[in-house]
Amino acid sequence: MQAKELTIMSADGLRASKAAMFVQVAGGFASQIFVEKGNKKINAKSIMGVLSLGVKQGEKIYVFANGKDEEEAIVAIEKLIATF
Repeated sequence: MQAKELTIMSADGLRASKAAMFVQVAGGFASQIFVEKGNKKINAKSIMGVLSLGVKQGEKIYVFANGKDEEEAIVAIEKLIATF
């Protein structure tokens, strides 16, 4: 299992189009991918799950990946978040 703490710097947080891009990238991997904020942990491949976190600018999330391409998944998500 791979894990990474990421800070969302987008003014929009992780909502709307940013959430859709996040889910699209996560969905491209075979690994199970989860996002945790506070005491809530959701499936990163679920748009409703990602939106339900209500991540705002400056907040930290934890991304967990478990599977054959877990390392690549974490790297891809980290690169995506850096573009926001």
